[in-house]
Amino acid sequence: MPIVNRIADFHADMTAWRHDIHAHPETAFEEARTAGLVAGLLESFGIAVERGIAKTGVIGTLTGASPGGRAIALRADMDALHIHEKNGFAHRSQNDGRMHACGHDGHTAMLLGAARYLAETRNFAGTIHFIFQPAEENEGGARVMVEEGVLARHPVEAVYGMHNWPELPAGQFAIRPGPMMAAFDIFEITVSGRGAHAAMPHLGIDPIVAAAQIVAGLQTVASRNTHPLEGAVVSVTQIHGGDTWNVIPDNVVLRGTARAFVPAVHDAIEPAIRRIAEGAAASLGATARLHYERRYPPTVNSPDETEAAAAAAAALVGADNVKRDMLPSMGAEDFAWFLKEKPGAYIWIGNGASADPAMLHNPHYDFNDEILPLGASYWARLAETVLAK
Repeated sequence: MPIVNRIADFHADMTAWRHDIHAHPETAFEEARTAGLVAGLLESFGIAVERGIAKTGVIGTLTGASPGGRAIALRADMDALHIHEKNGFAHRSQNDGRMHACGHDGHTAMLLGAARYLAETRNFAGTIHFIFQPAEENEGGARVMVEEGVLARHPVEAVYGMHNWPELPAGQFAIRPGPMMAAFDIFEITVSGRGAHAAMPHLGIDPIVAAAQIVAGLQTVASRNTHPLEGAVVSVTQIHGGDTWNVIPDNVVLRGTARAFVPAVHDAIEPAIRRIAEGAAASLGATARLHYERRYPPTVNSPDETEAAAAAAAALVGADNVKRDMLPSMGAEDFAWFLKEKPGAYIWIGNGASADPAMLHNPHYDFNDEILPLGASYWARLAETVLAK
């Protein structure tokens, strides 16, 4: 696959950085070792570094050969997941119960590779801010960075992000204008009844039966309350209630997630969940209390920046290998918080190393080292093109 020759020269270095990070995974807001590695490498490249943003975030700032007045931001995420790794290779996780199962180790290594190349060549006019973000997984590190004024201190005209995609073959990219990934909400429903002996259910109010009715009813949010052509997902992922075989408990707790792309659909989900939960519980004499949190907005690419990203990718792999018609994902990405503040684009890079690669968040997943130079080359060409002299 066509890549920048100079970036190909340090493929082994990027692989070593990636393996080091993979072997020492750190989860949300605890990425101290990773941040230290990133900051040290950026400084060794001659890039100005700001540390401690959103606790463990790092920003490197580089000015081109012609200063100019324009600036862009390129972002990579650094955090790992609470997963027990089941791989056996030498760089497997040394931190039990933590694993880079989403490829953030590869994202960090690719952006570091681009930063090294761009610091050597400075073949652009303006400023690049390399954002190494903590806590993408569930905890919204991008939101914290925005709230701490990162984009106010480092004004940019656009922000760009990239994520590996195992379902896409290596050597391909995918991008589209508009929604790329969904909004991410979480909910908790506490169903309260009256406990009783399981042999005498008529003396109690069974919250387990009420919870079962609620779970079934929630399936209608997407199937009957949402336009068939407008995507929504409501998934119950946890049910907690009871301690033994012969006791009906007082309470049952349901937890889950909701996803949507369209703002009107997104806004309708919470009241629908509340109506269904309270109504189903009340019909059986129980009560339901809903706690609902909006974690991430949808990841929405702006048109001009999408075209710039697609062109940079096509320059490396050819237009036929930049997929413009892939469906958006119901997965979520906190890069959305940056896109709420600035125009930008989020692209997927193919990570498929085999016909049946391990998916993201799988204990057998590993980032494909062969695409490190391609990802770094994409970042470099994008920066050089957007900030052309």
